[in-house]
Amino acid sequence: YFPLFLNVTNRKCLVVGGGTLAAEKARLLLDFGALVTILCPRIGEEIWPLEENYVSCSVENRNFQARDLNGIALVISATGNIEVDSMIASAAQTASVPVNVVDNKKLSTFSVAAIVDRGSIQIAVSSGGKSPSLVARLKDELEVLLPQNLGVLADLASKMRPAVKKILPKIESRRKFWRKFFEGDNAQTYLLSNQGVEPKEVKSLVQRITGSGSFPPSVSIVGSGPGDPDLLTVKALRKIQEADVLVYDRLVGVEILKRARKESKKIFVGKSKGQHTCGQAEINDILLQEALPGRNVVRLKGGDPFVFGRGGEERAFLMQHGIEVEIVSGITAVLGCGAASGIPMTHRNISQAVTFITGHGDGDLSVDWKALAQLGHTLVIYMGIGAAHGIAANLISNGMPSRTPVAVVENGTTPDEKLVVGKLETLSLLISESNITPPAIIIVGDVVDQARLEVIRLADKARASGMGQNEDVNKEAKISEAVA
Repeated sequence: YFPLFLNVTNRKCLVVGGGTLAAEKARLLLDFGALVTILCPRIGEEIWPLEENYVSCSVENRNFQARDLNGIALVISATGNIEVDSMIASAAQTASVPVNVVDNKKLSTFSVAAIVDRGSIQIAVSSGGKSPSLVARLKDELEVLLPQNLGVLADLASKMRPAVKKILPKIESRRKFWRKFFEGDNAQTYLLSNQGVEPKEVKSLVQRITGSGSFPPSVSIVGSGPGDPDLLTVKALRKIQEADVLVYDRLVGVEILKRARKESKKIFVGKSKGQHTCGQAEINDILLQEALPGRNVVRLKGGDPFVFGRGGEERAFLMQHGIEVEIVSGITAVLGCGAASGIPMTHRNISQAVTFITGHGDGDLSVDWKALAQLGHTLVIYMGIGAAHGIAANLISNGMPSRTPVAVVENGTTPDEKLVVGKLETLSLLISESNITPPAIIIVGDVVDQARLEVIRLADKARASGMGQNEDVNKEAKISEAVA
């Protein structure tokens, strides 16, 4: 169903039926200002009070006829008789009149949503007739969650809009003002203080919220977490939803982008090995040019922007050009992947610390391999799939035992997650035979043994899905079984 809000004030609507359901639907229409006629040969006791209490309600003790649809905006059939309901639905559709047959999706051309009424703010929840009970539950939760004075705030904002538009002619500045106005206690304080909406009072409010009557250019560098949209922080989600412009990289999934407003501008600047869509200098320039007009710009990065995300470089560049920068942390990839695969980064009896490095390159990395090989605790390598052979060789040649457990987690926390475990000496083979591709994390250390229960679970899941039905799943199951 296409959701819309229909103005029925002073428009003729028809309700057919004489029982409780008919009374409920008629009362709903009457409360929204409709002129309601109720038809039924047997009128129940619930119906008559409506005619007494609403001057816009008339009750006729007779059967429905097709001519009753003349000039009608919509009709609701609540007779409980399938033959009568079918006849009414057919007549309404022939006359191109929207019809709802209570509890009968097939005969209806529209559904009546569950409504959360806050005066000028109306929230409608519908499942298209598929799950009325779930809709009722959601309505109840919204009733508790939403303040009763939302409609009053909407009325106040409506009166203030002309003055605000005059003070802040740019739409981006107005959007930021209204966002800040409704944040925290700003709106409530203004409402409770009984301040009017005279231009001078609105101007004073705008200056108080904006500081100078305008907003300085700004960019939010936001970590989107390891991939699962449910792992977005509350603040990250709010920033995404408020963005006028989203500049995002390859590790930001479609499900996360869906959280943004549809009208927001989305700019892809993703990079992968050998395929750099945008260089860092170009990304910096995009952020600067999008921010200068006062737009709400969000630089969206996978994981945490300050962990191998070059967020620090972007922040420094923007600040040098007078752009305000806010950093919003995200769950870094390895923490999400570790949690999803059952691998703790530290463990009281196994590993007392964790070290992160980037494996970006071809194995000839500028790191202290001797120090890394003798850490005695968890080692995590970001972006190391292409350099896995060199990483393993350097660690082993500098003293790390070749049988040290390793795990590789591809697309961690997403539906496409793949987990494989093995030994350091066969890391490169493990990656190639398992068809591991970036993005993936390599975890080295005894904590990997904690993932064996997860590996066994994956093997059992693959086995239960049916051997031979899915080659990739069964291949992963065989690898998992061998390791287990």
